[in-house]
Amino acid sequence: MREEDSSKRSVLSDFIVVKALENGVSVIGLTRGQETKFAHSEKLDAGEVWIAQFTEYTSAMKIRGRAMVMTAHGSVESGKRNDETG
Repeated sequence: MREEDSSKRSVLSDFIVVKALENGVSVIGLTRGQETKFAHSEKLDAGEVWIAQFTEYTSAMKIRGRAMVMTAHGSVESGKRNDETG
């Protein structure tokens, strides 16, 4: 394994787990750098799980649709339930 400074190792070890709670959930990876660009996009159906890792090229992820997002910092649900309005 190659040696990396501790700040880079921390960034490269962070990951999220996305569990789709409905069909058509989008997971979109965004790049680092002077310009933020879409790097990758994935569509998930209900029950599918996507494990994504932050890298030296991926700095952010956007989740569109109803999903459970789990991180080392806790969990959050994205999207709206069918009984919510607005």
